[in-house]
Amino acid sequence: MDSREYMGFEPCFDCESRILILGSFPSVISRKALFYYANPLNRFWKTLESLTGEPPLKSVAEKKAFLSRHRIALWDVVTECDIRGSLDSNIKNYVVADINAVTEAAKIEAIFLNGQTAYRIFKKHFPSLLPFAVSLPSTSPANTRFDYAEWEKALYPYLKRT
Repeated sequence: MDSREYMGFEPCFDCESRILILGSFPSVISRKALFYYANPLNRFWKTLESLTGEPPLKSVAEKKAFLSRHRIALWDVVTECDIRGSLDSNIKNYVVADINAVTEAAKIEAIFLNGQTAYRIFKKHFPSLLPFAVSLPSTSPANTRFDYAEWEKALYPYLKRT
């Protein structure tokens, strides 16, 4: 049985954000935790910690402070959808995020899409932003082809290291 997830998360950014990382839609675990990439098997936070030299982030407050410190905006391309479970392939009848609200409020220099579903939806709905967009392998534990080196190559020039 599909359930309507009327509320995705609000974007996490401030006027100092310089890069925007977009996922597809929060997983079941993230929806329960009320913040992005809460599944401990997801490689998202570990990848960013490694790229910046930061210690493990434990709380939502620490993660928000990390994002601000490193000028990262975080959101999903889908804000509302019918979905069963967490797999991107189960996203149906979606509503896209107002990405322009973030790009206009912050000085976004690059947009990184976490996974092929996020990229496909972004490409369809935001063609004018494609010159600023880079598709990266999904950090999801379901993605057996995750490649840290691709994330490093793409994000390294934009991240402040500790």
